[in-house]
Amino acid sequence: ALRSQWPQLAQELALGRLSPQPGLPEGLRGQLQALLTPDAARAAELRAECARGFEGIVRRLWPQLEVVVVGSAHGTERIYCDALRQADCQGLPFYCPFYQAVGALLGMNLWPEQSLPQFLLCPDWAFCEFLPCPAEEEPQTVLLDELWEGREYGLVVTAQLGEYRCCAGEVLRVTGFHKQCPLVEPVRRESQTLNVRGENIPEERFCQSLCRALGMWPGARLIDYVCVESSLLGDSSGPCAPHYEVFVELQGLRDLSEGQRYKLDQCLQEDFPVYKSFRFKGSIGPLRLHLVGAGAFTRLR
Repeated sequence: ALRSQWPQLAQELALGRLSPQPGLPEGLRGQLQALLTPDAARAAELRAECARGFEGIVRRLWPQLEVVVVGSAHGTERIYCDALRQADCQGLPFYCPFYQAVGALLGMNLWPEQSLPQFLLCPDWAFCEFLPCPAEEEPQTVLLDELWEGREYGLVVTAQLGEYRCCAGEVLRVTGFHKQCPLVEPVRRESQTLNVRGENIPEERFCQSLCRALGMWPGARLIDYVCVESSLLGDSSGPCAPHYEVFVELQGLRDLSEGQRYKLDQCLQEDFPVYKSFRFKGSIGPLRLHLVGAGAFTRLR
């Protein structure tokens, strides 16, 4: 919003006025308006800093800001944090203080200086059980004191509010222990997988393959993406074998050649032998990569 709307923001700062905004109730806007006063000096500062460019602009506009607190920094959310680290929030540390799942607060990050968060599971916040991965035919849950470092577990939560028990759909990896309490990092969400022929590619692993292909597109920076199975597009996907449709917003690159587009399919084949086997047999077709215009995902939201 700062990149695209800073002229309007500077004008409103200078006038001490808050324009109507989508989703902002008029009554609340009136209350905020009553707190504002014109600040021409701050508006001039904003214009000057934006004119210099947006790399590191957050620290230039708010020099006393020490840390950026985020709600989630694992899985595919990491690409948004990385994008901010490399541009607007350059030079600032990111800190994800809590781990939450299925509406329950489960863990705390006690190490804000680490770039990859790990969470101390707090046994008195919710009752957690764990299903060893890969799943057995008749899986049995284990408890906090039965976890092993380096192994992955599916999370089962009984929240205190309502006392309901459910599989959270989250897979955690045990990274160590703090005294006797396990430390975990979220690995993937079991429900978010690509599956047109039983290949089951997790969202996080697909994102890693995409980022690897991105490194083969000189000058490109990933802004956002979405990948869907071709069956969701119905007849518009054409009369071909099931495949993936990938929509990507890039910065620094206006188009991709067919060879560059194929790099993503090639990375997936290298990273997932089952996918490669289905591609070789022709039961999964080549993925289709579409470049979307700047701001397309923002407008969709």
